[in-house]
Amino acid sequence: MSAVESRLAELGLTLPDVVPPLAAYQPAVRSGAYVYTAGQLPMVKGSIPVTGKVGAEVSAEQAKELAATCALNALAAVKSVIGDLDKIVRVVKVVGFVASAPDFTGQPGVLNGASELLGEVLGEKGVHARSAVGVAVLPLDAPVEVEIIVEVQA
Repeated sequence: MSAVESRLAELGLTLPDVVPPLAAYQPAVRSGAYVYTAGQLPMVKGSIPVTGKVGAEVSAEQAKELAATCALNALAAVKSVIGDLDKIVRVVKVVGFVASAPDFTGQPGVLNGASELLGEVLGEKGVHARSAVGVAVLPLDAPVEVEIIVEVQA
């Protein structure tokens, strides 16, 4: 077991299977020293546990937990390309989209769920730049979607 997967186990987390694509794309691709993930929804065993807009049907705290699930799914997508998460040099960028009620402005707090998970799992390698974007709607009425870019060993 890799050190990263051992850390996941210490946190009581299990790396899920890669979420199958919903359309014509790959969950992750490698280009040189970087792996780019597709947007990862908060899928758990084939479904999204909570749907709707954050600040309306979904609380900010629920959405933060879902963002962490998205990040875990993103790590699974990265592993599918590089085979061993210990090859991660660092997370470079996280981009998160939050399906937001019109008056909801807490997108950064929601995306902290993904950022905090990556930090807990990867330590300093998980420190990254980030964008948190509010949107009207996401696929499957998901409250949040996260994509990551990681630098990896050759």
